Amino acid sequence: MSDPATALLPEDIQRGNIWRLAIAQALAGANAVVVYATGAIVGSALAPAPVLATLPISIFVVGMAACILPMGAIARRHGRRTAFLAGTGAGVLAGLLAMLAVTHGGFWLFCTATFFGGAYAAVVLSFRFAAADGVAPQRRARALSLVMAGGVAAGVVGPQLVTWTMGLWPPHLFAATFLVQALVAAVSALILLGVRLPLPSAGEIAGGRPLAAIARQPRFVAAVICGAVSYLLMNFLMTAAPLAMHMCGHPQASANLGLQWHVIAMYAPSFFTGHLIARFGAVRVATSGLALTGLSAAVGLGGVDVAHFWATLVLLGLGWNFGFLGASALVLECHRPEERTRVQSLNDFIVFSLMAIGSFASGGLLAAYGWNAVLWVSFVPLVLAFVALAMAVRRGTAMQPGDPDVPAD
Repeated sequence: MSDPATALLPEDIQRGNIWRLAIAQALAGANAVVVYATGAIVGSALAPAPVLATLPISIFVVGMAACILPMGAIARRHGRRTAFLAGTGAGVLAGLLAMLAVTHGGFWLFCTATFFGGAYAAVVLSFRFAAADGVAPQRRARALSLVMAGGVAAGVVGPQLVTWTMGLWPPHLFAATFLVQALVAAVSALILLGVRLPLPSAGEIAGGRPLAAIARQPRFVAAVICGAVSYLLMNFLMTAAPLAMHMCGHPQASANLGLQWHVIAMYAPSFFTGHLIARFGAVRVATSGLALTGLSAAVGLGGVDVAHFWATLVLLGLGWNFGFLGASALVLECHRPEERTRVQSLNDFIVFSLMAIGSFASGGLLAAYGWNAVLWVSFVPLVLAFVALAMAVRRGTAMQPGDPDVPAD
């Protein structure tokens, strides 16, 4: 009898899962876009001190890191769909709490709301891996990237949701936005009810090899480094950019539009990133992503007009897509079927724990030293990531499907 973890799903179910996960990705992406577009501005208005303005966004990232492993445990024992519904419930709660925080002037309540928003985002992260469940190995990178492509709609829905609703509840700016955000999360839950994925097997519940043994694999180390740097720098710069535009006198609508094109750039390449990974390999695609992220910082150093901010955000989005999807494809090579949820959760936990550091640091750097300092500091982790990849390739540990320690499917 075949293991449920390895059994292929029928083609129609595979397609249905990918479509539902892509739509849920689009709707859930609005949650993150709303937080990034409004978090620093609401935080600045409610915070007891200016240095705490970006704390709500940092708490959002902390919520992601803190909830990744618990959500992974739920998925391992009760199935991914149960974890998905728990996450969307957190998303509904996040929107409602944020609305109350804005209407009642509660900074710490707003931070609590963004924590639950982070819990929702932690579950959304697993959509990309869920798309690969029950899919033939040669098609997994393609399935993963197609679900991520759902974020293109989030790039439109999220910023426009903010623009259309931010003034609907005077004098409480963004209160209506957070209420609509809660409704969007509820719609996402309804869509996810139709996802049909393999149930956890006895081997998956048992967990497979010790995590320490898996984490020592050179391919896993490289995947974590690439994923962490790609996401850390995306969050590091995107957290500071809307507030930096506000400080430079640019209107909120310009910041919203910049974020819209940033999110589109994050997800639109996903329509072909899977093909690029299959043709050129995950390492090269991830390296290209790091290079694009470095270019985005260089463009940002060229000026502080709206065009420079927009170009920086678009290049940053492209860099994130190649870097993060390349790293995610590497993770799929690091585990046996029964180890998938544990290894994927460990990867995301490490990535987003490090990302939280960048989120906390960006607000302080921006307040104390300005936008250029934020851009210059971003080159440090980029250099470290390039060095780590170069060392991995030189030692012959580039991630090749034929390596003997690649788990068989």
